[in-house]
Amino acid sequence: MMDDLFRYDRMVENALRNVVREALEVTAEHGLTGDHHFYLTFRTDWPGVEVSPALKQRYPREMTIVLQHRYWDLTVEPERFSVTLTFNEVPETLVVPFAAVAAFADPSVRFGLQFASTAVEEEDEESEEEGAESGEPEEAADDEAEPEAKPGENVVTLDRFRNKT
Repeated sequence: MMDDLFRYDRMVENALRNVVREALEVTAEHGLTGDHHFYLTFRTDWPGVEVSPALKQRYPREMTIVLQHRYWDLTVEPERFSVTLTFNEVPETLVVPFAAVAAFADPSVRFGLQFASTAVEEEDEESEEEGAESGEPEEAADDEAEPEAKPGENVVTLDRFRNKT
């Protein structure tokens, strides 16, 4: 079908993932200035994500990290980033493909992005494989606070543009 060639929802999400990539590239080169800090939520079960077994056990599906004061070795590549953070005073290096990022926020400027395809498409694929109808999405397993949108904040979601078929 001709409509399938133009997946504008995916094109827009890919462009917005470049915003995340560029923000991390600037941070890797210059550090975080002023009050800037980032909340990054990503799927720990996404192909290519590398986290320690202990973190994977604690966050089997989704995890939110904060880049602010204590992070090291931030490296940004075209398809992924890596960073070292401490968890209970233990340094851990995380490798996260940009495709695994579900949300990005910089609360200092009230900016945020949510990526529907990271959560929705994989659940759709799982449902199709199991032959089950899609139900309520599973709640995130992590117990860390995720940034919430407030009126007047710049949170971009693409749900209304997604192909519902």
